[in-house]
Amino acid sequence: MTLPTATYRIQFRNGMTFDRACVLVPYLKTLGISHLYTSPIFTAVSGSTHGYDVTDANEIDPTLGGRAGFERLTESLAAAGMGLILDIVPNHMAASPENGWWRDVLAFGRQSAYASHFDIDWSEPLTLPQLGQDFDRALAGGELRIALDETHGNFALGYFETLLPLNPTSYGALANRLDDPVATRMAEAAAETSGEDFNRTMRDILFEGGDRAILQQKLEEVSADLDFLRNLLEGQHWRLTHWKDAARHLSYRRFFEVTGLVGTRVEDPAVFEDVHRLVIELVRHGKVQGLRIDHVDGLAEPKAYLDRLREAVGPDTYIVVEKILGPGEVLPENWPVAGTTGYEFIAALSELFIESSGLRILDGAYRSLAGETGNLEESRQIAKRLMVERNFAGETDRLVSIAAGIFPELKRDEIATALCELLIAFPVYRTYGDGGPLSWQDAAVLAGTASQVLPKLDDRSACDHVLKLLEGKIEGEAAHAFRIRFQQLSGPVMAKATEDTLFYRYNRLLAANEVGGEPGKAPGGMEEFHRRMAERARLQPHGLSASATHDTKRGEDARARLYALSEGADVFAQAVERWRDMNRPWLQELADGVAPEPNVEWMLYQALAGIWPEDFDRGRTEELRERLADYAVKAVREAKLRGDWTEQNAAYEEAVTTYATALVSPENDAFLEDFERVLQPFIAAGYLNSLSQTLLKLTAPGIPDIYQGAEGFDFSLVDPDNRRPVDHERLAAWLDEAGPIAKLQAAALKQRIVAIGLQLRQRYVDLFARGDYLPLKVTGNRRDHVLAFARVHKRDFAIVAAPRLMFGWLDPGVLFAGPEFWEDTAIAVPSPLHGLKADLVTGKTIEPGGSISVAALLGSQPVGLITPF
Repeated sequence: MTLPTATYRIQFRNGMTFDRACVLVPYLKTLGISHLYTSPIFTAVSGSTHGYDVTDANEIDPTLGGRAGFERLTESLAAAGMGLILDIVPNHMAASPENGWWRDVLAFGRQSAYASHFDIDWSEPLTLPQLGQDFDRALAGGELRIALDETHGNFALGYFETLLPLNPTSYGALANRLDDPVATRMAEAAAETSGEDFNRTMRDILFEGGDRAILQQKLEEVSADLDFLRNLLEGQHWRLTHWKDAARHLSYRRFFEVTGLVGTRVEDPAVFEDVHRLVIELVRHGKVQGLRIDHVDGLAEPKAYLDRLREAVGPDTYIVVEKILGPGEVLPENWPVAGTTGYEFIAALSELFIESSGLRILDGAYRSLAGETGNLEESRQIAKRLMVERNFAGETDRLVSIAAGIFPELKRDEIATALCELLIAFPVYRTYGDGGPLSWQDAAVLAGTASQVLPKLDDRSACDHVLKLLEGKIEGEAAHAFRIRFQQLSGPVMAKATEDTLFYRYNRLLAANEVGGEPGKAPGGMEEFHRRMAERARLQPHGLSASATHDTKRGEDARARLYALSEGADVFAQAVERWRDMNRPWLQELADGVAPEPNVEWMLYQALAGIWPEDFDRGRTEELRERLADYAVKAVREAKLRGDWTEQNAAYEEAVTTYATALVSPENDAFLEDFERVLQPFIAAGYLNSLSQTLLKLTAPGIPDIYQGAEGFDFSLVDPDNRRPVDHERLAAWLDEAGPIAKLQAAALKQRIVAIGLQLRQRYVDLFARGDYLPLKVTGNRRDHVLAFARVHKRDFAIVAAPRLMFGWLDPGVLFAGPEFWEDTAIAVPSPLHGLKADLVTGKTIEPGGSISVAALLGSQPVGLITPF
């Protein structure tokens, strides 16, 4: 396997095509990237902005440039000596008629060749939660009609632009009503044709003769007969339902709460082959060197899937999985992968840059105004209960039914109670037992969960029985199904409750509210960071190290700035109190209370601080207002306190956005002046945090992953804000500049550090791929303000020095504290690392010896990266 030395993630779509990516290759090569790492490239739903709603897993999306464009990209990469890592989506596909497999299932039901490709409960008709109201009202309102799908050559039910193929057995009833020769021939052929020949035969009949316009007119006329239409729909393999009913009843496994994405059954070898045919071909032909597995926790049997994938793509393909590790959790050691996509690295950074005493000050100020949401653990339990009892009620009820079938002696409500409590108490996303004994890690998870749940229950019997199922102590098909389905549900419950609910309710410090993070945990500082990196070097030295992804809650530099709020906690808390008073006129009294409430105000001031432009122009605030308002709406819907995506509270949302936009209104002079003044030391400390975390990502164990554009500064908010087009021309121009470090603007300086670090990794591949992580002792009065470590492999080494907790010590516009700040602070250098050294950031030579003066190293530059001369 050729390991990447660095990856660069790009988001296709939204203007990014294969040909545009080709143009980036020389720039990325110069920057020091070894592998382009792409979002999904396979054909997706029309207008898709992300590509995870795949409609054809074996076609490269024509909107991106198709197979020819892809070939041009891989040829460009190969010519530059670079590789390609593809993001693939084995867990789900689009539940859309644009998906040929799904359309076939809609038409033929259980008889479809693709019925087993999707995770469907065929004990009832397939539920399609697409209606904007209940079925009877939609029918009476004339929203449903019989139509001719000329694209695919079949009769369909039309619901606005959606055309759902009808069961071919219903063509006869249609033909009898229509008295049309084309319809009659289609009905006759439908009785004799199935599978792949069906649509071809229907299209031939449709276009051979007859007047299609007349046929369409007759279909419209017969659609007015509601009794006929109702009876016709009773004969379909599917049932249309109100989209809001999906939470309580759905006959197929979905991706989280997204009913437009249906789970696939890649645990079936035949389905695996169908889903991965093109991926495997691209790997075997040398077009693709690595794979990123999206949402591996959604799969029925992740270990078996990964084993099968590894066998198919061979030992030399680099594979990482999107897997969020909980506190103390490690990646299963028997998975044949290089590691994860790196969320745990972001969590490690928060340990380093959040100041513990300041966090306690923030906690006191936040709790005084946040009310019930200020208690993290209570908020977590409430959010998880909401997911189990409402958002995933249907999935939970299905588990209850399976368990009730296995244990008829138990009461259904007791099983439901036990299941709910277990899901709420579950501390990680899932366990992985698919048969046989549990791993030590999974056994510990279940034991810990049981110890929390059992004392709460009046009758432990149901919970004991459910635990036996999860432990694999009961055999049988139903027991196996229960175990798998529980594992596939616990992850979505955790993700939606934590990332997409709790992290928008509990707003003490937004920088800590990151995917894979634990915002309630007291930061462990340098000692904890060193511990995590030593563990990372041992357990997954070749996993990706991310600081931003397409799914993170904010850009890495916005997060780095917000870390500094923990240092200036008094300043920020007092300022928020003052700002709330200044902006009190924008509050609105609604029927359900004042809006926005103090908790949301606190959140908005942090969000604005994170994205505040240093060159703020009061005459040009429209884009900033729009971004903040869009974020505010998403945040309050995700919080699900006074409205959500299902039950939107228009009056409340309008009040919140009015308040948010007023903050950045040119007329709000007093607030804007005060906000900008208060923010200056946070901006300065944030810049240095950004440069420090960048250097750490480049040099710590793991493979640095650069999110598109984040080699410069990225002050974005959560998606879609973080998926805006990147100005790569400007980035390329910065990289071409050969000026000295001291003259570079901050964003270009970050890019220069990226280039220096990545080019070093390419020169010393083994040092960073296999080298030890060695914490270095720092002495002196400012020892708590600098982290130092070395990477060591045989005779090669690199020494890293990264400042931290610099709020209040930096002059505006200066990215270092000066030698007088560092006083006697020094980095102790073990004897094997003695000798003449060079600082790669400035090119300075450092004399040999047992210590390095931090004043000499960081007195005139932001960070230090040292290698043997």
